[in-house]
Amino acid sequence: MMVDILKILVALASGYLIGSLNTGVIVGKLYGKDIRDHGSKSAGLTNTLRVLGKTAAVFVLAGDILKGILACYIGLYMGVYAHSAGATDSLSLLAAGVGAVMGHNWPLYFGFKGGKGALTAVAVLFMFDWRMALVCLGLFAVIVAVTRYVSLGTLCAALLFVILSFAPFFDHSFYFTLFAVLMAGMIIFKHRENIKRLLSGTENKLSF
Repeated sequence: MMVDILKILVALASGYLIGSLNTGVIVGKLYGKDIRDHGSKSAGLTNTLRVLGKTAAVFVLAGDILKGILACYIGLYMGVYAHSAGATDSLSLLAAGVGAVMGHNWPLYFGFKGGKGALTAVAVLFMFDWRMALVCLGLFAVIVAVTRYVSLGTLCAALLFVILSFAPFFDHSFYFTLFAVLMAGMIIFKHRENIKRLLSGTENKLSF
């Protein structure tokens, strides 16, 4: 039992350290800018696209996805599993995924000021359950296409993720539901200023 706890902590810490490699900040510095001082001041994909353009955004997209995948592979390698109501989930994978999003949002290497975690969270979810990830991504795409609010699409997808975590169809354990609530909670918390702007009608729209 103690060994499993240590493995989970290693997975969490590894995910956090990898997630702290905030691609938006790194790419921004290559362009001679601190992305956190421009636009929405978020070190994420959407703000990178607005401030630095499409090429920079592609690098951020790739980096945020890859670090989520790498963290999850470490979690899988730790090999700690739990059983609940006939379902089996990898606790070490869940811990690594949470760590990666925490690192992205509050990066150790960049003064704990990072992005909002959505893209890395999607990469983690694809590693865990690609079916659920596709459903959430589909809702995100529809909402952004209709409203042009990336933040609204992200928030709706995060809430849908929590709802789907309860669905027996996906056959996940109680631990996965806790994971979903924690992940969605972090994303919603980081979008609190976006929520205020959405309610006041001042949120920026994505230009296609």
